[in-house]
Amino acid sequence: MRKYRLYTSGTPNGQKISITLEELGVKYETTHVDISKSTQKEDWYLKINPNGRIPAIIDRTPSPEGKSREKRVFEGQAIMLYLCQKYDEDSKISFPFDTEKYWEVMEWMTWMQSGIGPMQGQANHFFRYAPQKIEYAIQRYPTETKRLYKVLEDRLAEQKGINKTAAGTKASTAGGDEGSGNGDGPWVAGDRYTIADIACFSWVNWAEWAGVDVAELPWANHLELGKLMLIFGDREVKKWVDRINAREAVKRGLDVPEPFKMKEMMKTKEGEEEYAQYHSSWVMKGQEKDQAMPK
Repeated sequence: MRKYRLYTSGTPNGQKISITLEELGVKYETTHVDISKSTQKEDWYLKINPNGRIPAIIDRTPSPEGKSREKRVFEGQAIMLYLCQKYDEDSKISFPFDTEKYWEVMEWMTWMQSGIGPMQGQANHFFRYAPQKIEYAIQRYPTETKRLYKVLEDRLAEQKGINKTAAGTKASTAGGDEGSGNGDGPWVAGDRYTIADIACFSWVNWAEWAGVDVAELPWANHLELGKLMLIFGDREVKKWVDRINAREAVKRGLDVPEPFKMKEMMKTKEGEEEYAQYHSSWVMKGQEKDQAMPK
C-alpha cells in the first residue's frame, strides 16, 4: 500500500495536484472521483472533503510519534503546500519557509486561487454549459479571465527582465525531470519553476475551453530600469504554457486519473461540440441536484 491516495478528476484543480506529486516523485494511488456522476457529493467522500469538491488526499504516513494514521488534506493550495513541506527539502519546486521568494510563491498561488480559478470557472460555465445564453455573463467572465491573464503576462515579462539566468543552468531549473521544459524562464515567482507556476498553469492550460486565446492577449507592460516598455507579438504566457507542457512530469500528471483529451478534441469543430455536449449534460444535472437539496 502506498502512503498517499489522491482523490481526483481530470480538471484544472485535480491536475495541479497530480502534477505536483509527479514533480516531487511521490508514489501515490489514485481514486477517480467521477464528478459526472456526482460522486464527490456521496457520503463517503464528504468525510474526506466536506465541501464535496476535488481534489483531496489521504496521507497514511505514520505520525511523528510513530502511530498509524490517515490524515486528510483537501483544497488544492493546502495540498500543494503540504506536499512541499513533506517532500521538497531540496526546494525543487518551492522555496524555504519565510524567505522572500517563499512569500512570492504564496502571493501568486493565492492570486490564482482567488482570481483565475473562480473567474475562469464561471467563464467555462456560461460560455460552455449554461442552457440559457446570458450575454452579460458570457462577456463578463471571459473578459475578467483575459484581464487576469494580462496580469500574468505582465508578471512574466517583468520576470524576464529581472532574472537573467542562462538557460539550462542550475539556478533556472527545477523539478524531477531532465530534459525539455527545464531550461530558463521566466517563471511566476523567483528564478525557477515552482508550485506557483503549476497552480496558474493548471487553469491557463484550459484557456480555450473558456473562450480565451493566449496567443491574442493585449500588449505586455514591462517595467525595466524605471521605464515602461511595450512588448508586442511576443506573448510570454503562451511560451510559458508551452515550456510547462514540455515537462515529462506534467505530461504524466495531466493524464491522471484518465487521459487528458480536451486539447485534442478542440482541434475540430465536431470534437469541440461532442466534448461540450457531454460535459454540459452532467454539469447541469449536478446543478439540478444541488438546487433540489433541502434548504
